[in-house]
Amino acid sequence: MPFPVYLKTGDEVKVNDHVYCSPVWAVRDGTPYSIGRIMEFLPPEGTNGSKETQTQPYMYTRVRIAWYYRPSDVSDRAVNDPRLVLAAMYSEVIDINQIRAKCHVIHRDKISDLAGWKKRPDRFYFNRLFDPYIKKEFEVIQATDVRNLPENIRETLISRYEYVVTEKEVVPDLTDALRLCDTCVAWCETPETVQCDRCKKYFHMLCVQPPLMNKPSRGYGWTCAPCSRKHEEEVDSHDVRHSTPITTKPKSNAPAPRGRGRPRKDRSQAEREENLQIKHFNMWPYRYFGQYTKALDTLDPDDLIFPRIATRQGPKFQASVPPAPDLNTAAASDPDERGGDNTIEILSVINTLTDAEVTEMEDLKKGLTKDVELLQSVDWLTEVIKRFSDAIMAVKPLSSVNMKSVTRLEKWKKHETRYTDREWTPSEVAAFEDGIMTHNAELRAVREEVSSRSMPEVVRFYGHWKNSKLGEENERIREQGKTPEIVGKKYKSVEEARNGQRVGLADEEESLVTHPPKTSMCGACRTRDSKVWWRAPKNLATSILCDSCGLNWRKYADLNVRPPIREESLPVSKARALDKREGTPLQGPSSKRAKTSASTQSTPPPAQAHVPQVRCMACHENGPVGKVLKCKECGVRVHAGTGGAVVEPGTADRWICELCQNEETLEASIYTDCLLCPRPRKNDRASLIPDGFLRICKPTEGQGWVHVLCSVFVPELTYTDAARLRLVEGISTISPHRWSTKCYSCGKSDGAVVRCSGCTKEYHVSCAWKHDLKFGFEMQPVKTTRRDTTITTIFQGQTGCMTPVLLCKEHDTTWRKIYDLCDVDHESGETAIQVYSRIYKQAAVGQAHGLLRKARRLDAILALTRLEPASAAPPAQEPLADAQCYSCFTEYSPAFYRIGGNTAKVECHQCHIDCPADPSPDSDEDKDMLSD
Repeated sequence: MPFPVYLKTGDEVKVNDHVYCSPVWAVRDGTPYSIGRIMEFLPPEGTNGSKETQTQPYMYTRVRIAWYYRPSDVSDRAVNDPRLVLAAMYSEVIDINQIRAKCHVIHRDKISDLAGWKKRPDRFYFNRLFDPYIKKEFEVIQATDVRNLPENIRETLISRYEYVVTEKEVVPDLTDALRLCDTCVAWCETPETVQCDRCKKYFHMLCVQPPLMNKPSRGYGWTCAPCSRKHEEEVDSHDVRHSTPITTKPKSNAPAPRGRGRPRKDRSQAEREENLQIKHFNMWPYRYFGQYTKALDTLDPDDLIFPRIATRQGPKFQASVPPAPDLNTAAASDPDERGGDNTIEILSVINTLTDAEVTEMEDLKKGLTKDVELLQSVDWLTEVIKRFSDAIMAVKPLSSVNMKSVTRLEKWKKHETRYTDREWTPSEVAAFEDGIMTHNAELRAVREEVSSRSMPEVVRFYGHWKNSKLGEENERIREQGKTPEIVGKKYKSVEEARNGQRVGLADEEESLVTHPPKTSMCGACRTRDSKVWWRAPKNLATSILCDSCGLNWRKYADLNVRPPIREESLPVSKARALDKREGTPLQGPSSKRAKTSASTQSTPPPAQAHVPQVRCMACHENGPVGKVLKCKECGVRVHAGTGGAVVEPGTADRWICELCQNEETLEASIYTDCLLCPRPRKNDRASLIPDGFLRICKPTEGQGWVHVLCSVFVPELTYTDAARLRLVEGISTISPHRWSTKCYSCGKSDGAVVRCSGCTKEYHVSCAWKHDLKFGFEMQPVKTTRRDTTITTIFQGQTGCMTPVLLCKEHDTTWRKIYDLCDVDHESGETAIQVYSRIYKQAAVGQAHGLLRKARRLDAILALTRLEPASAAPPAQEPLADAQCYSCFTEYSPAFYRIGGNTAKVECHQCHIDCPADPSPDSDEDKDMLSD
């Protein structure tokens, strides 16, 4: 007994109803609704007592949907009919709340008035089926139209299924009259029959005397023996008149195509068509019966109903293997032939040992290593057994086995190879898990994320990684016990079920724009008058759609986008604003069904070919190769504009970051530590590897390195080339307060800090990034009286002073419009970092050369220090000798300086110049040494 399920709109939905489905807007990202048929309602996954779902009303949480495709989903061809869809034999279990509303989908042959059907809302039709696995379209005809079948097979087919799926060229044969062999009066299957060209009778090729081995070639006909004899007699009697033959189109019993007649306004007929009862067998209304079907298999209820293709048999796909040679002769002629005793590599002979020898071997094996994980490694255990076997076959004691070496020389190889892979570094494991999260088990794509590993290493590590996750899960179960089974909520009666649950998402939650701007304009039809405004997909002129365009796009994937207005008839300001619409498609963006949460019970279709996507480590958004670059050496991934990289279109896949380039060119220091971050200790330097976005660094004018993030958010710094975010200038001009203040996160005071935009907390930029603080840029309005003295810019249509923003986690940002680092301006195509650096961080390279600019900065510092009273100056830092630099650990320097008066910490002259630990100049000699 079916139990009612009601949507939030109040409509009741049942099994075999057609519905719109879509996740929330954030997941859907502007794609239209998907259309599907409800196959069954399911309670929560893992519900105990699932057998009772047929007799007790549960609160359903899942639903199995049989999807339909739009033609634009499977090909790039343009289809003008937005009501036409493609059926599919593909189902998926989704959350029941993804159901939006009801619709109607029926076969084309069941519609008497197609024009009137398409005028009504939420009506669709189909006449073809698309198989997502073999990527091929098939014809769909009604089962009652199939006539060329034996009676028992035809009755079974009609009683179970409403439609038949077949190839286009097979439709005339299936819809023809029953074909019986004129000789044996048995059914003629199309592949093994031949038709007489004169009497139009059918024969089995083996029933003809003599039997036909092959069908006539294309363009030739065949006649049976009586017709051939009759033709010879007519020729001999000279009664035949050779006239010009008139070719007639062969008759077919296939359904005639319907023309566009005048629509009949029969509302009762249309309502009957909507409520037609469709036969379903095992929840499917159609099955494949085509060129690669065996007719008798239709009688089997467990036979597969899905479309098929030709089997890969024959010389085109299979090799012809010659007879096996005589092994005795071959062994006698060539004793070293592969496969003989001399070429077999023995892996183990341990089963020939006695019990005492096995005990001795186990004791010896435990003494070889104390690492428990290594003892449990399959690779290590296999290698131990092999080396023990080699010692036994060479008549050597087991004590002669040495397991210290991780390499060995195998047969058929000239060089030694490792028997186990080298240990994976934390950065490689992180890149591997990131690839698994993005590409699932597509290991070839994951291998691109971990460029330092070969494909076999990735495959082997994937097995170990899965086992480790399974072990963690088993350990959790042992400690906490099994997760209790979910108890699905039951209703006491049908009335309670009818009133208790409302499923489905309401569009008003996210898709509707509740507070549209005053100058609202539809991104498709350009109207400004609408009672309801909807959020628009990307690549349109505006971010909103009117009520009509919004519904047409969501339901029918149809947008009537007006062409852009001619710029000659517009003012300059409006014409400049219309430049943003350059990439607006005339037919709207492509409609691709958003990926939904698939259940473990369903098998997703094979992935279709698409442009390779790379995930940026700064914004964690995917982008095509070229916009998001991936270093060929270290694998760091970042938007080209955010990393200050300028590459040619054809060389994007060979891009190398500047740190990796410096290893070859040695343009800057080989010590890549950021000069604005806390200095790493000597013991930590070996394990400190730049990771994620902090891997992107730029050289300074003093040949040091700073993070791009640090150089952007420290206000005193500028760039020689702001387009590439390099060379960094002005480290010596950083305020002493930034060097002496402790970071709120790490508590250290040996780096430059910046203040939170919402409170008085101060952080190192890298510390704030590692702790996921909010980074971005804000457009602050400028008063009219200050526009002459304040630099303003335009970003994404908003004008103001662009200000970098760093906020703690406790600050609320919902009321503020903060642009992320990788947000792109539609007009210029630059990222937020590029726009801010170009406007506010570009050094005045046209006014003076680099050395003169440095001298002017130093003059400004000396002028400020001369104004301070002498009593305020701290004790001078005197140069030292025979010491080691606390920062770069060098022992060779013209002079060493104490750090903060601590006699145990000193720094060399170069480090003292690049980034002084105590930035307060103590003496005239020290002031002269301050530089970048």
